[in-house]
Amino acid sequence: VQVVLVGDFFHLPPIGQGDRFAFESDVWRSMRPVVCYLTEQHRQSDDRFLSVLSAIRDDTYDELHHELLTSRKTHTTNLPQATKLFSHNVNVDDINSKELDQLPGLPTTYMMETKGRASLIEGLKEGCLSPERLQLKLHAIVMCTKNNSQKGYVNGTLGTVIGFESGTKYPIIETKKGDRITIEPVDWVVEEDGKQKAQITQIPLRLAWAITIHKSQGMSLDAAVMDLSQVFEYGQGYVALSRVRSLDGLHLLGWNRQAFQVHPRIKDEDSRLRQRSEYAEVAFGDMPSSQLKQMQDNFILA
Repeated sequence: VQVVLVGDFFHLPPIGQGDRFAFESDVWRSMRPVVCYLTEQHRQSDDRFLSVLSAIRDDTYDELHHELLTSRKTHTTNLPQATKLFSHNVNVDDINSKELDQLPGLPTTYMMETKGRASLIEGLKEGCLSPERLQLKLHAIVMCTKNNSQKGYVNGTLGTVIGFESGTKYPIIETKKGDRITIEPVDWVVEEDGKQKAQITQIPLRLAWAITIHKSQGMSLDAAVMDLSQVFEYGQGYVALSRVRSLDGLHLLGWNRQAFQVHPRIKDEDSRLRQRSEYAEVAFGDMPSSQLKQMQDNFILA
C-alpha cells in the first residue's frame, strides 16, 4: 500500500490516545516515510505578516514581531464586520445565538441526516463544521464549510443569507465578492476498501459571526477579529493568526503569553523533518529521469 500523508504539526496538538503526535507512533516509525517539506506559501503574501508567523514557528518571536501585532490591536467599540475567533465554545455560541435572535422572523431549520455505523457517524459529526441543527434567517452571516469549485465556494467562504429557494427552502447566500449561490445539502462520508460505511448530509454552512479557533483550522479568511487572551493550548494562537491572509485583515482584542508559543516537541521534530526532506531531495535529484518517471507511474497505478 502506498500512502500520501499531508499536514502541519504546528497546528493544535492531538487529544486522547496518550496525546501522542503521529510521528511518535509505532506505525509512523515502521513506515519510515519519505519526507517532502513544503515551504511555498499561498495563503499569505504579506511579508511583514509572514515574518511574524515564521518567527512563531521558529521560536524566534521577538519585540519587533510583537510591535507588528500590537499595531493590530483593536477595541470592542470599534470592531469591523468580520468573523470573530475565540478559544472557547461558550463565547462563540453566545455571540452567534444573540446575533441570530436579533434578526426578525422565525428561523429556517435544517437537520443533519445520517446513515451507517454509529461510531463512524460520530467521527464524521466531530469533524464536520456544520452543526447537526442549523438555524438560519434572512441576513444571517454564514460561512461555507466545504469546498465546491463548481458552485464557486470553499471552506471559509463568507456570505450573507439573502433568501431561500422556493420549494426546497435551500438558503441563497451572497458572498463578499458579490456572487449569489444557492447552497444545497452535501455529504460527508467514510469509506473502507472502496465501500461507504457512514454518511452525514447537511447544508454546508454555519453561523459565522463567531467560530472557535479549533473549528477554523483549514480556513482562509480575508479578515478576522480574534481574542487570544484565553488561549490554553500550544498552537492555538498560531492557528488563529495564520487563518488571515494579511496583517491588515487582522484585528486583535487581546492575547496571553501562550498565544505565541508552539509545542516544544514540534520544534524538535520539525528540524528532523526538514533534514530528512533535504536528504530525500538529494537522493531523488541523483536519480535518472526515466527511473523517477517509472516510480511516479507505479505510485499512481497503486
